[in-house]
Amino acid sequence: MSNPLLQPSVLPFGIPDYAVLTAADYVNAVQVGIDEQNAELQRLLEVEDPATFENTIQAFALTGETLRRALQAFNSVKPAHGTDDILEAAGRIDQLVSAHSDEVRLDQELYARLSQAGGDRLVGEDARLREEVLRVFRHAGVEVPAEDLPRLREINAELARLGTEYSRRLLAGQNAAAVHFDDIMDLSGLSEPEVAAAAQAADTAGLEGGYLIPLVLPTGQPALERLTQAASRKRIFEASVTRGQSAEHGTLEVARQMALLRAERAGLLGFSSHAEYVIEAQTAPSLVDVNERVSALAERAVANAREEHTTLEKYASLPVNPWDWAYYSNLVKRDRFDLDTTALRPWFELDAVLERGVFEAAGRLYGISLHERFDLPVYHPDIRVWEVRDADGAALGLYLGDFFARPTKTGGAWMTSIRDGVRAHGELPIVTNTLNLPSPGTGPSLLSLDEVRTLFHEFGHALHGLFSDATYAQLAGTNVPRDFVEYPSQVNEMWALHPEIIENYARHVETGEPLPAETLARIHATAHWGEGFSTTEYLAAVVLDLAWHSLAPGDEVEDALEFEDRALRDAGLDPEFVPARYRTGYFKHIFDGGYSAGYYSYIWSEILDADTVEWFAENGGLRRENGRHFRDELLSRGNTRDPLDSFRAFRGRDPLIGPLLARRGLGE
Repeated sequence: MSNPLLQPSVLPFGIPDYAVLTAADYVNAVQVGIDEQNAELQRLLEVEDPATFENTIQAFALTGETLRRALQAFNSVKPAHGTDDILEAAGRIDQLVSAHSDEVRLDQELYARLSQAGGDRLVGEDARLREEVLRVFRHAGVEVPAEDLPRLREINAELARLGTEYSRRLLAGQNAAAVHFDDIMDLSGLSEPEVAAAAQAADTAGLEGGYLIPLVLPTGQPALERLTQAASRKRIFEASVTRGQSAEHGTLEVARQMALLRAERAGLLGFSSHAEYVIEAQTAPSLVDVNERVSALAERAVANAREEHTTLEKYASLPVNPWDWAYYSNLVKRDRFDLDTTALRPWFELDAVLERGVFEAAGRLYGISLHERFDLPVYHPDIRVWEVRDADGAALGLYLGDFFARPTKTGGAWMTSIRDGVRAHGELPIVTNTLNLPSPGTGPSLLSLDEVRTLFHEFGHALHGLFSDATYAQLAGTNVPRDFVEYPSQVNEMWALHPEIIENYARHVETGEPLPAETLARIHATAHWGEGFSTTEYLAAVVLDLAWHSLAPGDEVEDALEFEDRALRDAGLDPEFVPARYRTGYFKHIFDGGYSAGYYSYIWSEILDADTVEWFAENGGLRRENGRHFRDELLSRGNTRDPLDSFRAFRGRDPLIGPLLARRGLGE
């Protein structure tokens, strides 16, 4: 059978034929795509006419279509359904792509011709494309002395290999670290459906009886909020924080090697650290600015966390350990604010939240509608597909939802693009949202409030992709600086608790009773409770990321755990008080997720987000004209202009930090 990826798909919206694709097809398509792009670039260099935008910059941007098609199809599958053959293919593909990227971006003849094209006469998206293409070449090292290029290539190849290995070990280790309980009493506090799901997980894992609690990616595990037995909470917490430390699935040495190699590469590229290298291409002014902002926020957040901890220990009348924090925090919330967040789940059924909440908010704000389809191929039976239509009925693209955890899926939640919305190719976008909700077994999927927010958050990313109005793939949708990409998704979280939206979806799964207005008022009243802990655990992960990636070329790290502990304590953070959201052993974001030296992006983007939420409040909230303005000036723009210029066009000024400080209870 011929490889479906070697030609544009004839299926609706150009969705890949996942029903027949094999791991070998992905590898083959990547290799063929590389060969095709090499031939296209050779033809570009053979053009005898003087370099122009059209025959050089634009021509370059339009090369590599088979490669782009293959990689986007594969990169959506790899983290979501990492079977053994897919992970084996990933290792091969990462090596091929790393070598090919170096061949292209370090080609000085190609760079010279690109530099000669266009220039001052270009405006708008064409000018932006030229600027970005040349920046990517410089950032890759095309201006590095020739004698250093062989080592640069070696480092890139080794980093590609190590990143794949980190993810492979992390997934295997996460599955192996799932916690098995024999006695149902150990699970006291969990609901009947949750206990049934744990029993099913044990059976699926081939265990003889008992209950299995799988782990999610961050340090904090959902069950810690509800388990009444401290010993059970401790077992789950310790299984979580020691991931990556086993002999069989260890990731610490892989992470250490990656950090040192990134530091060495930064030196070759003319930077003092990998963090400086990364931030040079972001919206943040400098690494110094990022460190100063993080340090100031951390000091205030830790002070708030200590106040919260004092409250918890007074309530519990005993020492509150890290594995107890979520449990007692919920009890304080229940007694102080008359709000038991664990009892909210029956009001948050997945389909209701999705269709009458997430989709409804987007419909009211932007005029779009989503229509589920059952005739398109997907890469796992859990995946659902919706066709997205604009207010005038015109097709916008496809939205794929992959909501439930499984052993082949990496932990966390994310959005990917199977296809970008690109005018030059007449393509409509295909976007995915992947989550790790606990499997509901045979019953309905009931969400926590945090999981509700995650659905809205990830759909914000999806909208950023679906509304893309770019001519070139390089500038489309979410192809923006890392410290800007979280901004649209964070903005979309505001609608989760908007009165008009929550009253539409928050209905009791059995009785249909709406969530009482007084309960919603209590949810809003608790907005600042727990912010000290959550901000501190997040900033601890930021500090850890920046510590690993602020290493200078030639620095040595002998013990990853000692380095981690010292980095946190030097920043005034006590890992035994508030553990980092991610530790080195399971920090996929920074070791194989594109966020190296960029995990600060969430708080940086939140400055824009909080300011934008204030704008919506000032302008009447959930109104179509507000959505049109946000879509036109920001969501549709992608990277077709400087993203901060898009923010200014939307907001009318530069962002202010005050709304963020108020939201997180940090004050000035």
